[in-house]
Amino acid sequence: MKTAVHVSPHFQRHEFACSCGCGFDTVDSDTLAVLERLRKHFGKPVTITSGCRCPRHNARVGGAPNSQHLRGRAADIQVRDINPAEVQLWLIANEPHASVGRYSTFTHLDTRSGTPARW
Repeated sequence: MKTAVHVSPHFQRHEFACSCGCGFDTVDSDTLAVLERLRKHFGKPVTITSGCRCPRHNARVGGAPNSQHLRGRAADIQVRDINPAEVQLWLIANEPHASVGRYSTFTHLDTRSGTPARW
């Protein structure tokens, strides 16, 4: 049985792993820090629904060709009992360097270089 590898107080490395099983499980320290602050603010578990993606998996799910998921700098997340719109608003107000996208069931967060994106 594998031992859980914590990459921060509330997250384990396997939570960020590419879901195709290829083994890609890197997570950027800036992205992880934003996730920890988000977790602390809401005081509720944050589920990573999509973290790292290898090129093959990214293409399979229709990800952007230059997706930050390919670099381990992105996470699609759900905060337990919190609407994605509320998560998006908090991130924009409190993490201005982060890129944020809102979808009906999750929020996208990434820490790309340059100007942050919003959608």
